Amino acid sequence: MDDITAADHMRAALAEGRRALPACLPNPPVGCVLVRDGAIIARGFTQPPGHPHAEALALQQVDGPLGDVTAFVTLEPCAFHGRTPSCARTLVARGVRRVFVAMLDPDARNSGRGIAILREAGVEVTVGLLEAEAVRDLSPYLALPENGAPQG
Repeated sequence: MDDITAADHMRAALAEGRRALPACLPNPPVGCVLVRDGAIIARGFTQPPGHPHAEALALQQVDGPLGDVTAFVTLEPCAFHGRTPSCARTLVARGVRRVFVAMLDPDARNSGRGIAILREAGVEVTVGLLEAEAVRDLSPYLALPENGAPQG
């Protein structure tokens, strides 16, 4: 267990995201794992539209204070409340103090806003862990100018 690294946890989050397909579409296949004392204590992936995003699904599996929990998320937590609440605000409300994000969300409703919400609340955020792998998994499903895919 001592050899488990942040990259290993992000790889687990990426694997969770792959489980979301195809049911999550048109939303991107995001994955999340929650880690306490080096061990994964909860896992989540984006559910069908209108149902929980990856972070919310993972958070639903854990009771109590989460100040000692680190979240690993493959895509920037959403900043906006659409069909589901803002994942960034939910992470803050639950007391998560550290978040690793593989890649920023290019969706104009996010695009750094989710990271800003976390940081403004005092959450330690690291962006870019296994970014190339996340881009490979997620870019076909993101609201990028070249593919026009929906997101939300």
